[in-house]
Amino acid sequence: MGSLDTNPTAYSAFGDDATSDFQPLNPDDVRSYLHKAVDFISDYYKSVESLPVLPDVKPGYLRDQLRSAPPTSSAPFDVTMKEITASVVPGMTHWASPNFFAFFPSTNSAAAIAGDLIASAMNTVGFTWQAAPAATEMEVLALDWLAQLLRLPSSFMNRTGAAGRGTGGGVILGTTSEAMLVTLVAARDAALRRSGSQGVSGLPRLAVYAADQTHSTFFKACRLAGFDPANIRSIPTGPETDYALDPARLLEVMQADVDAGLVPTYVCATVGTTSSNAVDPVGAIADVAAVFNAWRVHLPEFRHHLDGVERVDSISMSPHKWLLTCLDCTCLWVRDTHRLTDSLETNPEYLKNDASESGNVTDLKDMQVGVGRRFRGLKLWMVMRTYGSAKLQEHIRSDVAMAKMFEDAVRADDRFEVVVPRNFALVCFRIRPQGAMTEEDAEEVNRELMERLNRTGKAYLAHTAVAGKFVLRFAVGSSLQEERHVRSAWELIKKTTTEIMEEEM
Repeated sequence: MGSLDTNPTAYSAFGDDATSDFQPLNPDDVRSYLHKAVDFISDYYKSVESLPVLPDVKPGYLRDQLRSAPPTSSAPFDVTMKEITASVVPGMTHWASPNFFAFFPSTNSAAAIAGDLIASAMNTVGFTWQAAPAATEMEVLALDWLAQLLRLPSSFMNRTGAAGRGTGGGVILGTTSEAMLVTLVAARDAALRRSGSQGVSGLPRLAVYAADQTHSTFFKACRLAGFDPANIRSIPTGPETDYALDPARLLEVMQADVDAGLVPTYVCATVGTTSSNAVDPVGAIADVAAVFNAWRVHLPEFRHHLDGVERVDSISMSPHKWLLTCLDCTCLWVRDTHRLTDSLETNPEYLKNDASESGNVTDLKDMQVGVGRRFRGLKLWMVMRTYGSAKLQEHIRSDVAMAKMFEDAVRADDRFEVVVPRNFALVCFRIRPQGAMTEEDAEEVNRELMERLNRTGKAYLAHTAVAGKFVLRFAVGSSLQEERHVRSAWELIKKTTTEIMEEEM
């Protein structure tokens, strides 16, 4: 252990003003600094539409503009804010811009920002119920509220009834990657017990399954959980299933693994894949997984796509992508929390307390990788409490309607094609091969289209590969987006495409 040197000269590196009456939470400073920060945020949202979505900066630019070493002396807060305005903002990719159509929507709202601010100010570390009773119970309540909005079965909820707390429940994590990792670990341990493995000796026999459209984070989480990469099955999909996982193909692959002596352990189904928005058939996949007693998990968005949800073991979704709640906020529900806590529980002496020992409370540390945790539940609860389910549904329906409007425009222009049927608010499209144009030519022209669009600063699109085709992704859903932004982006796409084709002639 280190020691604390009480010699005042030991602190000389922090400057002469280190010995002054330093009060980092002086109430007047808190009020002043936060007022200025809120004014900055408000002005940012007013102006972000006019800023280039992608910054024109080179790697290392910020080190050239700001100090390369920490300052010795303090500075007025106004100086800090000026440096943010002058150096940080120009180097930002503006996810909040209504002209941002890349990757996925990173939604936000006044209620979420306020919730995150309050949670940061309270700065609670809610590893156990006793360490943060309100933070723990707020998270539980927010998850139950959201589960009701999604119309999930009551078996996934944390509600405490007359007979005591049920087996289901949830936890708010940082990302989908974490949700996948903790459920993979729980599924791994259950499969090892089921197969009679001594310790982890049976780990090389465990197999996991997902469609090739599943987010790459799944395959990363599998490796982190210790699964043999040779036993991680990425099952090919195609246009015949709209790039969704085929239950018949899944059954075939899982049975072949059983015949080879492997143990099917986990199946990941996705409702709205990141790459192409493909929708895996939840119920049919859950039925196949149940044949082999494998863990069933999926990621939902629209309720009518969730038929069979009552047969899955866990569900995760990220309100920071579409539910107006700022990063980070991924909700994970499980039918049996004990399957998580059996694998993730830690109980050092210094965290023991009567409430935890009673079994009547949820200690959220035992449902995640780490121990410490932020007060994430507050912002989610504030979003639902402030806006209500009707406005949240209106927000999602509006995004879907704008995406459909864009899709209809693409289909009406015979220079383009929609590569994957639109399910939600993502349209996957490209300039179609014409005349003697090969697939290689098509990739080149579509890549050129994307790069030119992004260089304008007036729109930002990303791409993916579907069945070997280079495809542009147009993701609707930024909190500030309106129809005029979608229409303006489409006009820019058409104009730029015309310019490229005229140059090719």
